[in-house]
Amino acid sequence: MTSNSARDYHTKRLKKIPLRLILVVPFILQIFAAVGLVGCLSFIQGQKAVNDLASQLMDKTSKQVDEHLDKYLALPSQLMQMNADAIIDGQLNLNDQKANERYFWRQAKAFTSISYIGYILPDGREAGAGRWINGVDLLVCENLKGDGKTSDYIVDNKGNRAQLLQSYDFDPLSQAAYKDAVKTGKPIWGQVFSLGATNIQISNSGKALEKNVPNTNIGMDYYMLPARKAMYSSDGKLIGVMAIDIMLTDISKFISTLKVSYHGHIFIMEKDSLLIGSSKKDSILSQFNGKTERYSALQSPDPLTRNVASELKKQFNSFQEIKHNLETNITFNKKSYFVRVTPWKEESGLDWLVVIAVPESDFMAQINASTRTTILLCITALFVAILIGIYTARNITQPILKLSEASEAIATGKLNQNISENKINELNILGSSFNRMAQQLRDSFTALEQANLELEKTNEELENRVIQRTETLTQTLNELKQTQANLVQAEKMSSLGQMVAGIAHEINNPVNFIHGNLSHIDNYTQDLLQLIEAYQIYFPNPPEALQEIIDTIDLDYLTEDLNKIIASMSTGTKRIREIVLSLRNFSRLDEAECKEADINEGIDSTLMILQHRMKAKSNHPEIKIVKDYGQLPLVNCYAGQLNQVFMNILANAIDALEDSSINNPTIWIHTQLTEHNHILVSIADNGAGIPENVLSKLFDPFFTTKPVGKGTGLGLSISYQIIVEKHKGKIYCDSKLGEGTKFIIEIPACRL
Repeated sequence: MTSNSARDYHTKRLKKIPLRLILVVPFILQIFAAVGLVGCLSFIQGQKAVNDLASQLMDKTSKQVDEHLDKYLALPSQLMQMNADAIIDGQLNLNDQKANERYFWRQAKAFTSISYIGYILPDGREAGAGRWINGVDLLVCENLKGDGKTSDYIVDNKGNRAQLLQSYDFDPLSQAAYKDAVKTGKPIWGQVFSLGATNIQISNSGKALEKNVPNTNIGMDYYMLPARKAMYSSDGKLIGVMAIDIMLTDISKFISTLKVSYHGHIFIMEKDSLLIGSSKKDSILSQFNGKTERYSALQSPDPLTRNVASELKKQFNSFQEIKHNLETNITFNKKSYFVRVTPWKEESGLDWLVVIAVPESDFMAQINASTRTTILLCITALFVAILIGIYTARNITQPILKLSEASEAIATGKLNQNISENKINELNILGSSFNRMAQQLRDSFTALEQANLELEKTNEELENRVIQRTETLTQTLNELKQTQANLVQAEKMSSLGQMVAGIAHEINNPVNFIHGNLSHIDNYTQDLLQLIEAYQIYFPNPPEALQEIIDTIDLDYLTEDLNKIIASMSTGTKRIREIVLSLRNFSRLDEAECKEADINEGIDSTLMILQHRMKAKSNHPEIKIVKDYGQLPLVNCYAGQLNQVFMNILANAIDALEDSSINNPTIWIHTQLTEHNHILVSIADNGAGIPENVLSKLFDPFFTTKPVGKGTGLGLSISYQIIVEKHKGKIYCDSKLGEGTKFIIEIPACRL
């Protein structure tokens, strides 16, 4: 061998892929891909569940706030209508202000959210009661002459005046709320305002220690919403204006009790951004130049409120544009927040926005922990797969490597080569065959040498015998290579079958347990739901504490969703059982001998395993499967090997369709029982077809039309041996360029 040819020979050897890598790398990649895919899907589903849960919680909280506002702000309208009716019907005498003061005092005492309740007459007279001074629970006020002089009185426990508290200038006719009520003739809401709480201390005797102190020392949460309603006589003459000021402090107290999440925040604002209520402890009022003003949400001392309002302003330019429920996401302090905005309107003119902000981290802690666990499991599985793959490859490749080295030694003339016994039966048979071949070579060369020494006259005869021996050895070497390839393929299929069967068995037991118990869970659930329905029938009005629990858990929704969850779980376990059955049918490890099998079932199992390759891809449309199964009897066959034949032919068809550019790739599968009692299976595709000069070589060992590294050329050769030699059948191919390819398999239906 020259230096150049030797260099080319070694270069070709360097380009070959070691058998150990071929055995180990795909196994590792499959394990890693499977674990990674499960982890990815788990994270995606967890993220979706978090989004759904956050949306449901915010929706529920928003409804609670809406219901509370509807009930809370309905009180002024109801009381004003009731008092107006009492005045119009003559139950209240407008000339008896002291009696009217006691009447309003009783109403203010009954409703603690009322800051002031009373009436204003067109001549400026006023009478009312309420709580508008710090340190005084209830008091009454009067303006008897309509001259703009108002007096506040402390009352006894029956609502009678006990002592004059203070007198001051106040003209109720100049107030904007009074003017708007008279102008519109309808119930109206005024602007939210805050009164400075008079700095008055009351002694034990009921006397005021300080009097006539200006209202400048405000309590930071003391703010009211005025409601006004004009009263008219039957002839349309203005009688007066009913007035109620309702405190908005309770709104903040209520929403602070709603726990949408651990760090969730709720605030209510008008569409001019002024705050109405907040679940945070920070006050919504501020002192500025001696005046009490409400904070704008854009200038709130709470940074979360300020940031959420700013983001909403950026998205919509104006809060007036928000007219429907919306959900969005914002980032604050490097944290993601779910934000829900719900407009709330009242027919008399109130138009507010209820804003709920929930940090994603309140829900993502468990998901992040699961992600870390999944990553750790993926790394562990990869490490274990590497060890198992190396161990398996070592046990397979070392004997083959020794056999290859011995073959090369024999080729160079070193005939004293022997292969030791191996624990693997197939490799041991291969080694024995090699030893017999080596012995035959030694015997042949010995006989040849002896013949050359003894009889030079028989040189021509010896040469002929050498040629015959050489041909025999060449055939033996070819058979040895094919046997070696068959052993590698058989070992790979056996390992794959064992792995698939093992996984299928391990999955099948817990899935069967879950599926079997789902029916019991469904029965128990239905029994419990029937019991709850019976309770609802016989106890339609449960105690208030029990009703609050029912409202909190949303019993109707829970009942409906529980049945859906059980149904979806049952569907999922059925799907897993179908996949496991397909894997077990394909592997057929429990049917290594010739047994009865369903051919149609074997094809379906193979299609199930190859289903992922038939789905649509970015560069290729979905491959359509058209099945035309006939009524077939059970056939005595080697089911696992037949499944291998179907796998080889279907995989080749998929490869051909992926390499083609047709718009509607299709595979047709037809089975039937012929009149000669043979099973006929045809598998056809509409790919590019096979040239005629290639058809005659399709079933030759190591012949392939695929690119280097993609095909070994053993699939159809092994399939031919399985059909012809194992099952005494036939296999042939019919193909034309541009019209597709059809493989036809025919095996006897009788016992082998």
